[in-house]
Amino acid sequence: MESRLQGDERLDYLVDESLKIIQSPSVFSFSLDAVLLSRFAYIPIQKGRIIDLCSGNGAVALLLTQRSKAQITGVEIQERLSDMAKRSIVLNGLEDQVSMVTDNIVNLPEKLGHGRFDAVVCNPPYFPSANRKDHNENEHLAVARHEIYCTLEDVVSVSSKLVKQGGKVTFVHRPQRLMDILSTMRTYRLEPKRLQFIHPKKGSEANMLLIEGMKDGSPDLHIHSPLTVYGEDGQYTEELKTVFYGK
Repeated sequence: MESRLQGDERLDYLVDESLKIIQSPSVFSFSLDAVLLSRFAYIPIQKGRIIDLCSGNGAVALLLTQRSKAQITGVEIQERLSDMAKRSIVLNGLEDQVSMVTDNIVNLPEKLGHGRFDAVVCNPPYFPSANRKDHNENEHLAVARHEIYCTLEDVVSVSSKLVKQGGKVTFVHRPQRLMDILSTMRTYRLEPKRLQFIHPKKGSEANMLLIEGMKDGSPDLHIHSPLTVYGEDGQYTEELKTVFYGK
Protein backbone atom coordinates (compact mmCIF):
# COMPACT_ATOMS: atom_id res chain seq x y z
CA MET A 1 0.00 0.00 0.00
CA GLU A 2 2.79 2.43 0.83
CA SER A 3 4.29 1.99 -2.64
CA ARG A 4 1.10 3.42 -4.15
CA LEU A 5 1.65 6.79 -2.51
CA GLN A 6 3.81 9.55 -3.99
CA GLY A 7 5.62 12.47 -2.35
CA ASP A 8 3.69 13.81 0.64
CA GLU A 9 0.55 11.80 -0.14
CA ARG A 10 -1.25 9.96 2.62
CA LEU A 11 -4.04 7.40 2.74
CA ASP A 12 -7.16 8.51 4.62
CA TYR A 13 -10.59 7.07 5.28
CA LEU A 14 -13.42 8.78 3.41
CA VAL A 15 -16.03 9.58 6.13
CA ASP A 16 -16.09 6.03 7.50
CA GLU A 17 -13.83 3.02 7.12
CA SER A 18 -15.57 1.59 4.06
CA LEU A 19 -13.67 3.77 1.57
CA LYS A 20 -10.07 4.96 1.35
CA ILE A 21 -8.75 8.00 -0.48
CA ILE A 22 -5.31 9.30 -1.43
CA GLN A 23 -4.71 12.87 -0.31
CA SER A 24 -1.92 15.42 -0.23
CA PRO A 25 -1.76 18.57 1.92
CA SER A 26 0.24 20.36 -0.78
CA VAL A 27 -1.99 19.31 -3.68
CA PHE A 28 -5.55 18.64 -2.51
CA SER A 29 -7.60 17.18 0.33
CA PHE A 30 -11.36 16.75 0.27
CA SER A 31 -13.46 18.80 2.67
CA LEU A 32 -16.98 19.02 4.06
CA ASP A 33 -18.48 20.43 0.87
CA ALA A 34 -17.65 17.24 -1.05
CA VAL A 35 -19.35 15.03 1.51
CA LEU A 36 -22.47 17.21 1.70
CA LEU A 37 -22.75 17.33 -2.10
CA SER A 38 -22.55 13.55 -2.33
CA ARG A 39 -25.31 13.18 0.26
CA PHE A 40 -27.64 15.92 -1.05
CA ALA A 41 -27.59 15.07 -4.75
CA TYR A 42 -30.32 13.10 -6.44
CA ILE A 43 -28.77 10.08 -8.14
CA PRO A 44 -30.18 6.95 -9.79
CA ILE A 45 -29.91 4.02 -7.39
CA GLN A 46 -29.63 0.88 -9.51
CA LYS A 47 -28.53 1.91 -13.00
CA GLY A 48 -27.82 4.88 -15.21
CA ARG A 49 -24.94 7.29 -15.69
CA ILE A 50 -23.62 9.96 -13.31
CA ILE A 51 -20.92 12.51 -14.04
CA ASP A 52 -18.93 14.33 -11.35
CA LEU A 53 -17.41 17.57 -12.67
CA CYS A 54 -14.38 19.24 -11.06
CA SER A 55 -13.68 15.97 -9.25
CA GLY A 56 -10.44 16.89 -7.50
CA ASN A 57 -9.05 13.70 -5.97
CA GLY A 58 -12.31 11.84 -6.57
CA ALA A 59 -14.00 12.15 -3.18
CA VAL A 60 -17.52 12.82 -4.49
CA ALA A 61 -17.36 10.08 -7.11
CA LEU A 62 -16.19 7.56 -4.52
CA LEU A 63 -18.84 8.59 -2.00
CA LEU A 64 -21.60 8.25 -4.58
CA THR A 65 -20.80 4.54 -4.87
CA GLN A 66 -22.24 4.16 -1.37
CA ARG A 67 -25.63 5.28 -2.69
CA SER A 68 -25.77 4.02 -6.27
CA LYS A 69 -24.80 1.18 -8.57
CA ALA A 70 -24.86 3.50 -11.60
CA GLN A 71 -21.78 4.10 -13.73
CA ILE A 72 -19.88 7.16 -12.46
CA THR A 73 -17.48 9.31 -14.48
CA GLY A 74 -15.25 11.80 -12.70
CA VAL A 75 -13.69 14.72 -14.57
CA GLU A 76 -10.65 16.67 -13.37
CA ILE A 77 -8.41 19.03 -15.35
CA GLN A 78 -5.33 18.67 -13.14
CA GLU A 79 -3.36 15.55 -14.08
CA ARG A 80 -1.89 15.09 -10.59
CA LEU A 81 -5.33 15.11 -8.96
CA SER A 82 -6.84 12.89 -11.63
CA ASP A 83 -4.03 10.39 -11.09
CA MET A 84 -4.66 10.42 -7.32
CA ALA A 85 -8.35 9.73 -7.99
CA LYS A 86 -7.54 6.87 -10.37
CA ARG A 87 -5.31 5.23 -7.78
CA SER A 88 -8.00 5.64 -5.11
CA ILE A 89 -10.52 3.97 -7.41
CA VAL A 90 -8.19 0.98 -7.75
CA LEU A 91 -7.50 0.88 -4.00
CA ASN A 92 -11.23 0.55 -3.37
CA GLY A 93 -11.78 -2.02 -6.12
CA LEU A 94 -14.23 0.23 -7.96
CA GLU A 95 -12.73 0.12 -11.46
CA ASP A 96 -15.90 -1.49 -12.87
CA GLN A 97 -18.11 1.37 -11.62
CA VAL A 98 -15.99 4.54 -11.53
CA SER A 99 -13.71 6.03 -14.18
CA MET A 100 -11.79 9.29 -14.50
CA VAL A 101 -11.41 11.67 -17.44
CA THR A 102 -8.55 14.18 -17.39
CA ASP A 103 -9.82 17.22 -19.29
CA ASN A 104 -11.31 20.68 -19.06
CA ILE A 105 -15.05 20.40 -18.52
CA VAL A 106 -15.75 22.78 -21.42
CA ASN A 107 -14.62 20.01 -23.81
CA LEU A 108 -17.01 17.39 -22.45
CA PRO A 109 -20.22 17.92 -24.45
CA GLU A 110 -18.33 17.40 -27.71
CA LYS A 111 -16.20 14.62 -26.24
CA LEU A 112 -18.87 12.65 -24.34
CA GLY A 113 -22.07 13.73 -26.11
CA HIS A 114 -25.15 15.74 -25.18
CA GLY A 115 -27.86 14.36 -22.89
CA ARG A 116 -25.88 11.27 -21.91
CA PHE A 117 -26.18 11.48 -18.12
CA ASP A 118 -29.02 10.95 -15.68
CA ALA A 119 -27.39 13.14 -13.04
CA VAL A 120 -24.59 15.70 -12.85
CA VAL A 121 -22.85 16.76 -9.64
CA CYS A 122 -20.25 19.47 -9.32
CA ASN A 123 -18.11 21.09 -6.63
CA PRO A 124 -16.76 23.95 -8.78
CA PRO A 125 -14.24 26.69 -8.08
CA TYR A 126 -16.01 29.22 -5.87
CA PHE A 127 -14.17 32.46 -6.55
CA PRO A 128 -14.13 34.61 -9.70
CA SER A 129 -10.69 34.85 -11.25
CA ALA A 130 -10.52 38.62 -11.75
CA ASN A 131 -7.14 39.26 -10.15
CA ARG A 132 -4.39 36.65 -10.08
CA LYS A 133 -2.69 38.34 -7.11
CA ASP A 134 -5.65 37.13 -5.03
CA HIS A 135 -5.04 33.49 -6.00
CA ASN A 136 -3.43 30.96 -3.72
CA GLU A 137 0.30 30.72 -4.47
CA ASN A 138 -0.09 26.94 -4.67
CA GLU A 139 -1.12 26.31 -8.28
CA HIS A 140 -3.14 23.17 -7.47
CA LEU A 141 -5.18 24.96 -4.80
CA ALA A 142 -5.59 28.08 -6.95
CA VAL A 143 -7.11 26.05 -9.79
CA ALA A 144 -9.44 24.24 -7.38
CA ARG A 145 -10.69 27.44 -5.74
CA HIS A 146 -10.64 30.10 -8.48
CA GLU A 147 -12.37 30.25 -11.86
CA ILE A 148 -9.12 29.97 -13.80
CA TYR A 149 -10.07 27.23 -16.27
CA CYS A 150 -13.86 27.30 -15.94
CA THR A 151 -16.35 29.94 -14.85
CA LEU A 152 -19.69 29.52 -13.12
CA GLU A 153 -21.34 29.98 -16.50
CA ASP A 154 -19.14 27.25 -17.99
CA VAL A 155 -20.08 24.87 -15.18
CA VAL A 156 -23.81 25.46 -15.55
CA SER A 157 -23.77 25.45 -19.36
CA VAL A 158 -21.78 22.21 -19.57
CA SER A 159 -23.96 20.53 -16.93
CA SER A 160 -27.09 21.44 -18.89
CA LYS A 161 -25.65 20.00 -22.09
CA LEU A 162 -24.55 16.75 -20.45
CA VAL A 163 -27.72 15.94 -18.50
CA LYS A 164 -30.76 14.24 -19.99
CA GLN A 165 -34.13 15.96 -20.31
CA GLY A 166 -35.66 15.86 -16.84
CA GLY A 167 -32.31 14.89 -15.30
CA LYS A 168 -30.94 16.44 -12.11
CA VAL A 169 -27.90 18.70 -11.67
CA THR A 170 -26.54 19.49 -8.20
CA PHE A 171 -23.95 22.06 -7.13
CA VAL A 172 -22.30 23.02 -3.88
CA HIS A 173 -21.25 26.67 -3.75
CA ARG A 174 -21.06 29.84 -1.66
CA PRO A 175 -24.20 31.81 -0.62
CA GLN A 176 -22.62 35.02 -1.92
CA ARG A 177 -23.00 33.63 -5.45
CA LEU A 178 -26.65 32.58 -5.05
CA MET A 179 -28.19 35.16 -7.38
CA ASP A 180 -25.59 34.43 -10.05
CA ILE A 181 -26.24 30.72 -9.65
CA LEU A 182 -30.03 31.01 -9.91
CA SER A 183 -30.01 33.34 -12.91
CA THR A 184 -27.38 31.27 -14.75
CA MET A 185 -29.21 28.01 -14.09
CA ARG A 186 -32.40 29.42 -15.60
CA THR A 187 -30.51 30.82 -18.57
CA TYR A 188 -29.30 27.30 -19.33
CA ARG A 189 -32.65 25.57 -18.72
CA LEU A 190 -31.83 24.13 -15.30
CA GLU A 191 -34.83 24.99 -13.16
CA PRO A 192 -33.88 25.28 -9.46
CA LYS A 193 -35.79 22.65 -7.46
CA ARG A 194 -34.08 22.23 -4.07
CA LEU A 195 -31.93 24.57 -1.99
CA GLN A 196 -30.27 24.17 1.41
CA PHE A 197 -28.02 26.53 3.35
CA ILE A 198 -25.18 25.22 5.52
CA HIS A 199 -24.22 27.14 8.68
CA PRO A 200 -20.96 26.51 10.57
CA LYS A 201 -22.73 26.97 13.92
CA LYS A 202 -26.06 28.12 15.31
CA GLY A 203 -26.61 31.84 14.85
CA SER A 204 -23.87 32.22 12.21
CA GLU A 205 -24.30 33.22 8.59
CA ALA A 206 -24.46 30.44 6.02
CA ASN A 207 -21.09 29.74 4.41
CA MET A 208 -22.18 27.07 1.95
CA LEU A 209 -25.21 26.14 -0.12
CA LEU A 210 -26.45 23.05 -1.92
CA ILE A 211 -28.71 23.50 -4.93
CA GLU A 212 -30.37 21.10 -7.34
CA GLY A 213 -31.89 21.87 -10.71
CA MET A 214 -33.88 19.87 -13.24
CA LYS A 215 -33.33 20.13 -16.99
CA ASP A 216 -36.42 21.94 -18.36
CA GLY A 217 -38.30 21.44 -15.09
CA SER A 218 -41.29 23.53 -14.05
CA PRO A 219 -40.81 26.33 -11.44
CA ASP A 220 -41.14 24.78 -7.98
CA LEU A 221 -38.30 25.59 -5.58
CA HIS A 222 -38.21 23.82 -2.20
CA ILE A 223 -35.96 25.32 0.49
CA HIS A 224 -34.79 22.73 3.01
CA SER A 225 -34.27 23.43 6.69
CA PRO A 226 -30.77 24.86 7.25
CA LEU A 227 -28.06 22.44 8.31
CA THR A 228 -25.76 23.38 11.21
CA VAL A 229 -22.30 21.81 11.24
CA TYR A 230 -20.93 22.38 14.76
CA GLY A 231 -22.65 22.46 18.13
CA GLU A 232 -21.73 24.52 21.20
CA ASP A 233 -19.20 21.84 22.16
CA GLY A 234 -17.33 22.26 18.88
CA GLN A 235 -18.32 18.77 17.74
CA TYR A 236 -20.45 17.79 14.75
CA THR A 237 -24.18 18.21 15.41
CA GLU A 238 -26.45 15.18 15.47
CA GLU A 239 -28.16 16.39 12.29
CA LEU A 240 -24.82 16.51 10.49
CA LYS A 241 -23.92 13.03 11.74
CA THR A 242 -27.23 11.82 10.33
CA VAL A 243 -26.34 13.27 6.94
CA PHE A 244 -22.83 11.78 7.12
CA TYR A 245 -23.53 8.35 8.52
CA GLY A 246 -27.27 7.89 8.11
CA LYS A 247 -27.87 7.46 11.80
